[in-house]
Amino acid sequence: MSATRTRAKPAPAKRATPARASFRCVPATAARWNDVERLFGPRGACAGCWCMWPRLSSAEFRRGKGQGNRRALRRLVTAGRRPGIIAYRGREPVGWCALAPRADYRRLERSRTLAPVDAEPVWSVPCFFVTREARGAGVTRALLEAAVATAKRSGARIVEGYPYDSGGKRVADAWMWFGPAGTFERAGFKEVARRSKTRPIMRRSTRG
Repeated sequence: MSATRTRAKPAPAKRATPARASFRCVPATAARWNDVERLFGPRGACAGCWCMWPRLSSAEFRRGKGQGNRRALRRLVTAGRRPGIIAYRGREPVGWCALAPRADYRRLERSRTLAPVDAEPVWSVPCFFVTREARGAGVTRALLEAAVATAKRSGARIVEGYPYDSGGKRVADAWMWFGPAGTFERAGFKEVARRSKTRPIMRRSTRG
């Protein structure tokens, strides 16, 4: 009686890890305002925000929601304030992070969770926006590195962020506009305070 040979099943092919794209990250200037508009689109990045939420009180933000906030951000950009960093993939704007001295963000000053840790002068990176097509490609990390370099050129010694720590759980994109804690860690930021389970305060020195 002959033995029946069992054919071994081929091992499933491993999925290739997509290569990280390279991004050019530069400050938002008057000459790049059209790219900011193109990036944020008709919804102003998210529900008419136009990256003004960290800068305004709740009442001011509601009054300006939409076109009012767009005009406010444009005034900052055209006045040379450079309120954020734009990430480009080729010529296409695909990401943004806000960047300014912490004192510019009134929302932070009024927050119990994100209240100042100490009297050190810091620059803050309070929020991000990345287009749906570019998410997961390393845009946030590239923006963080550019933010640190830009803050350093402006004389900052410390850059501070307020990411969302999901504890390893999958979280809807709507919660991630603060940036993921893991991305901040990989960019060299260290936790210096935590007054909420999901919202650490993280810092990176511009000296090293």
